[in-house]
Amino acid sequence: MSQRDLQRDPHDPDVEPRSTDPIKTEKTSAVGEIAALLRADRDGVQPNYTDPEERVESQADAEDAPINWGIVIPLAVVVAAIVGWGLAAPDSFSNFADTAFGWVIDNLGWAFVLGGTIFVAFVIVIALSNFGTIRLGTADERPEFKTTSWIAMMFAAGMGIGLMFYGAAEPLAMYRDGVPGHNEHEVGTAMAQTMFHWTLHPWAVYAIIGLAIAYSTFRLGRKQLLSSAFIPLIGEKAADGWLGKLIDAFAVFATIFGTACSLGLGALQISSGLEASGFVDNPSTKLTIGIVSVLTLAFLLSAMSGVSKGIQWLSNANMVVAAILAIFVFVFGPTVAQLNMLPTAVGSYLQNFFEMAARTAESSDGQAGEFLSGWTIFYWAWWISWSPFVGTFLARISRGRTVREFCLGVMLVPAGLSTVWFAIFGGTAIKMEQAGESIVGDGSNEEQLFNLLHSLPGGYVMGVFALILLGTFFITSADSASTVMASMTQSGKTEAKPWLAAMWGLATAFVGLTLLISGGSDALNSLQSVTIVAATPFLFILIALMFAIVRDMSNDTIYLDKKEQERFARQLAIERRMHRDQQQLDARKAQVKGMLKPRSR
Repeated sequence: MSQRDLQRDPHDPDVEPRSTDPIKTEKTSAVGEIAALLRADRDGVQPNYTDPEERVESQADAEDAPINWGIVIPLAVVVAAIVGWGLAAPDSFSNFADTAFGWVIDNLGWAFVLGGTIFVAFVIVIALSNFGTIRLGTADERPEFKTTSWIAMMFAAGMGIGLMFYGAAEPLAMYRDGVPGHNEHEVGTAMAQTMFHWTLHPWAVYAIIGLAIAYSTFRLGRKQLLSSAFIPLIGEKAADGWLGKLIDAFAVFATIFGTACSLGLGALQISSGLEASGFVDNPSTKLTIGIVSVLTLAFLLSAMSGVSKGIQWLSNANMVVAAILAIFVFVFGPTVAQLNMLPTAVGSYLQNFFEMAARTAESSDGQAGEFLSGWTIFYWAWWISWSPFVGTFLARISRGRTVREFCLGVMLVPAGLSTVWFAIFGGTAIKMEQAGESIVGDGSNEEQLFNLLHSLPGGYVMGVFALILLGTFFITSADSASTVMASMTQSGKTEAKPWLAAMWGLATAFVGLTLLISGGSDALNSLQSVTIVAATPFLFILIALMFAIVRDMSNDTIYLDKKEQERFARQLAIERRMHRDQQQLDARKAQVKGMLKPRSR
């Protein structure tokens, strides 16, 4: 025995047992547990055990789920008041929005910047931890949708319109104008900043909401409400009371304005596309209203058809048309330059990640504030405002998948597709800028996609395809949002009343029109400002939700079983080692005893 072993206290609970230590008897050893199980099996003793999963009853499918008028009526009044204010006094409404926007940026901009990266880290840690083996449903449940349809639906609902609007415009803007701390015309920096805005960060936000709702609903059988996910923090009584209603109301409110922003962007780009394609001259406000009205009718019809019918079919159609559009630009555009953009974008993104994540208004000698408010903070607020409905929608289509599969799938697959999209469209736009064939035009973001397409052979035909894709993305986004908001306001019922979905769809369309009309020629900035203001309260709800997720999953039977297996395996390994060491010690003692034994003459 070594001197170090002699100095150890064998009864110290903080010291790992060794072979010479006495085996503790306060708890049954691993070998003892196995022996007890074998004896029970031999004697025919069956444990009185019921799988906890068998006792779970889903409340999301309750036929008698009531409409929560305590949320519906106040929100309807607030939305009606905002719409009336924006239409009756657009200047007053615009001034208020600008003032509120300025206050949020000045005082809470840092919270958006810091929170975005914390969300990314949280989702990655959850996916790679022991929580990752938990299934969003019963232990043997399989996914409801095929993986291809699953990816198509999450991608279309998550950011379809945004990719069309900014696919060429944002990388080009970053290249032409530069980013804080960098010079103009840096291709790698431009692509890295675009990836920063569109890959891991947005989908991490969606993943947190989706994971919380999917786990709470399909694993524990609670109502399909965001408030139900907070039960481990606030208790079931508070979740069913005014605090829970307040959380759900904020979720619906943020969804209305986040979706309205997307619909506004889509309407602006469709109007610009009609002009660029020669269908109309000088599009007016009446045309924008007409576009929104027609597409609103279309998504209302889709929403009433149900998830598995309307949204799934349109989402799959979106992916086909988007693939055709991307392949066209890839083949007829600067193909080699686009391929070079992929490693350049990914490498620059990884290299500059922490610089971009740490950038605040004080960066670049205090000159980064304007850039952040117009780009990064706007995006973070946009993703956060979208997160209630995108997260809920992701939860609905992810039943049966594991936590690890959900987190990694939701974050990495759309992020990868977005990277390819920006490499194709952004790479083409930058290459054309370098060649003196700029697509900037009058400087408006909404027309640059069509300028890019029309510069390629057969581009006018593909411009029509782009218009169709914008329309279907508009429909799927609004469709998803309206059905989810209906579910939120009908006690989390999976298939809510169609008229309720129609009401929230109309409310969203009216808010989008109000923002477009009140913003006038500066409609884009109006959309951005109001989105940031509306999303601010939900930022803090997201932060609290992370704690609720961890507390909930820490009590999951699958997680506890895995921890118990690890504990048992470790204990068994220690006991085996101790037994082996004891045998070796006994053998050495016997050998020494044999050597010391007097030899017979």
